[in-house]
Amino acid sequence: MNKETSLVIRSTTVDDVPVILEMIHGLAAFEKMSDEVVATPERLIASLFGDKPEAYCVLAEEGSNTVGIAIYFYNYSTFLAQKGLHLEDLFVKEAYRGQGYGEQILRYLAGVAISEECGRFEWTVLDWNEAAIRFYEKMGARILKEWRICRVDGDDISSLAKIGG
Repeated sequence: MNKETSLVIRSTTVDDVPVILEMIHGLAAFEKMSDEVVATPERLIASLFGDKPEAYCVLAEEGSNTVGIAIYFYNYSTFLAQKGLHLEDLFVKEAYRGQGYGEQILRYLAGVAISEECGRFEWTVLDWNEAAIRFYEKMGARILKEWRICRVDGDDISSLAKIGG
C-alpha cells in the first residue's frame, strides 16, 4: 500500500485525548522515562484545546490505526525577528517504523511551518537515539552539537524565582 496516499495526518480534537495520552505513554516508554509522565486528560484538554492553546497535536493514521503523533508549538527567534515551529515530540509506534511515516509527519509539519511563515523548524533528539539522528540528518536536519538544553523544572523553578529576591 502506498504510504503517500493511505496515511492521513490530521489535527486532533478533544475526542482524541485518550489516544494522545496513549501515544505519550508509548513515547515515554521508548525513551525510558515512563516515571516522568504526569500528563492527564484534563491537563491535555486545557493545554491543547483551551482558549489559548500552548501546543498543537497531529495524529498520523493508517486506516483505523494511529501510527504516529507529533506535538509542536511556536517559538521566536530574536535574530530572525520571526516565529519558528518547534517540534516537541515525534513518535511512531514501533510496528510502523521504517515505513515512511516519520518522514511524512516531518513533511507535513514543514508545510505547517511554511504556511505559518516560520523562519525555523527545530526539534531536539536524544544523543543515544542513533537511528533518529541518522533519520533526521537524512531529512536534511543539521544536528547542532554546540547547543545544550538548559532546564529548570518542578520545585527548582520556585527556588530559582526566589534567588536574590
